[in-house]
Amino acid sequence: MLPISDPLFYLYAIPAVLIVGLSKGGFGGGIALIGVPLMSLAVSPIQAAGIMLPILLVMDAVGLLSYRHSFNKPVLFLMIPAGCVGITIGWATAAYVTADHVRLIVGVVSLAFVLNHWLGSASLDGKSKENKLLGGFWGMVAGFTSFVSHSGGPPYQMYTLKLGMQPVLYAGTSVVFFAAINAVKVIPYFFLGQFDTTNLATSAALMPLAPLATYAGVRIVRVIDQTLFYRITYIGVFFVALKLIWDGLVGLGYF
Repeated sequence: MLPISDPLFYLYAIPAVLIVGLSKGGFGGGIALIGVPLMSLAVSPIQAAGIMLPILLVMDAVGLLSYRHSFNKPVLFLMIPAGCVGITIGWATAAYVTADHVRLIVGVVSLAFVLNHWLGSASLDGKSKENKLLGGFWGMVAGFTSFVSHSGGPPYQMYTLKLGMQPVLYAGTSVVFFAAINAVKVIPYFFLGQFDTTNLATSAALMPLAPLATYAGVRIVRVIDQTLFYRITYIGVFFVALKLIWDGLVGLGYF
């Protein structure tokens, strides 16, 4: 039970874990999505996902401890069950759904969402009210895309960013939601053979970075200005959308 020994892998894996940790701490929008693709420059995407999930669970534990008093209960009670439904759909259709199509669709929708915010009349002064239908829909989509292509962030943000929560409340709600989603994903990932001994040993080797990076993200969120926080978050979603579109197009053979 030995970890990956290739130094090139760690050249990509260490920055990946640090970036994901900052995002899991609540800072940087959906940039956690960059982690698996960055690690995939040295290993297969499937192996990268298997290595990353145990690390995500440790990050989730740090995030839950840090935000244990700061989360939006109505949003979570609505979106977590919907997310679990999405995971179940993803598991049931794992043999039929192409991850690259999912990436492309999520990327296009996310890009349109950000451009509408920047070019339209959306602002934090005009917060949207909670909508059970929309919250349930985007929660289900987030669970599905998180399972299929590790891209649950943009669909989740489609609903929650419009609510205009304070940064700490928004970050805490995001942390709790994805902690629940990642915990549920352990079961199907196990049955799909994602946790072999090499992957688990490599996860353990990278694990010390997880709480440090996550805690750094938590600290930044607690001191950042709300306007700047949302500006950075939308920028993060924008670049994640471009990354998803590019990955989807490449995977489908267009480039």
